[in-house]
Amino acid sequence: MTTDDVLAGVGPRLRRIRKEREVTLAALSEATGISVSTLSRLESGLRKPSLELLLPIAQAHQVPLDELVGAPPVGDPRVRAKPIVRYGRTHWPLTRQPGGLQAFKVLEPQRQQEPEPRTHEGYEWLYVLSGRLRVVLGEHDVVLTAGEAAEFDTRVPHWFGSTGEGPVEFLSLFGPQGERMHVRARPSGS
Repeated sequence: MTTDDVLAGVGPRLRRIRKEREVTLAALSEATGISVSTLSRLESGLRKPSLELLLPIAQAHQVPLDELVGAPPVGDPRVRAKPIVRYGRTHWPLTRQPGGLQAFKVLEPQRQQEPEPRTHEGYEWLYVLSGRLRVVLGEHDVVLTAGEAAEFDTRVPHWFGSTGEGPVEFLSLFGPQGERMHVRARPSGS
């Protein structure tokens, strides 16, 4: 739908809303301070609508501005990304916009692997949904279980994957340097 199509629908919509409320042009003019002739020209499409005209009309009718202009509904917010398989891991992108902070749901199959720590620019946050995730970060070698999170600067040599005891499902947020996620994890043993 083009802008011209949206604007062409405003006049008939204004007339319909006014008539549904059984309001005359004179009464609407009095409530809005807009002349009867201007209101008539708006409804007939002879005058282009502007915010200065539509805001008082929306207020007088007690309707959202979107209803007057027939704004299209907001798009479906669900992300329907196709899974990507890389190096045996399945990734589901959870963000649509490229660049900036990226979110992924990841399924790592059960397998024994020798850690190969790597470094790169950025910051990463991991949250285990199910299973056990082995995380090697610098000198640390830890296992995260469901409900646990880890965050780290990716310039530190790191690796994460299956413990070999079963598959692990986790969320990964990755962003350029400086975009850190701070999460308070519950203390171990709780």
